[in-house]
Amino acid sequence: MLFKKIIIMKIISIISFLIPSLLLSQNTIPADFKKIPEILDNTELLYPFIVPDKEYSYWRVLTNDPDPEKAVIYESQMPDFMTINEPLPEKGFFQQCIGNRCFSYILACKKDRSVYFSNEQQLRDFIGTVDNLPEAVLLVQTYGFKIDTSNKVSGSYKIEDKYIYLYVSKSKSCPEIKESHFIKISRKTGKLESKNNGIYFKSDHCNQAVYQKK
Repeated sequence: MLFKKIIIMKIISIISFLIPSLLLSQNTIPADFKKIPEILDNTELLYPFIVPDKEYSYWRVLTNDPDPEKAVIYESQMPDFMTINEPLPEKGFFQQCIGNRCFSYILACKKDRSVYFSNEQQLRDFIGTVDNLPEAVLLVQTYGFKIDTSNKVSGSYKIEDKYIYLYVSKSKSCPEIKESHFIKISRKTGKLESKNNGIYFKSDHCNQAVYQKK
């Protein structure tokens, strides 16, 4: 009986070792896909590449930091004669925590009127047509996907005239599980289609403190 238990445990151990390798082998990426540059996994560095769908005389991306100077992430060229003083919104996109510097939002000026973009759908509307790779990366983040540049199955792309294709990551559960997702984005409409491409990473333990920050 003890011998059988040992054999079963060995089989389970071998299967547990093989499954991640088998899953990873299924996530083959076409040769014409390029690796997404590591710098693009920093969300704050994506905003300068936005080409808004509509014309604004001025716009800027801010966090909900009460200090006006620390709050600004990015701002377009501001006319000398224009000043904008607006109260902080109560919500924004990419909410990470409760308190200061926990979410972002866009404040734009159109025909001398200020306009807020303060959730994921409004950020998509602000982006509009997808003009470049950073906009595509920002767009997929509004749907909960991430760029993991450590692996091509979670950080690669191909750009065509009508579509941008991405392989991105989505994490869930604790211990952490990372899944590869194939994304197809219409450059004209920003419409996104996704397909789960399988697990490419599974942690053996659960670091609750790290998981809660994600």
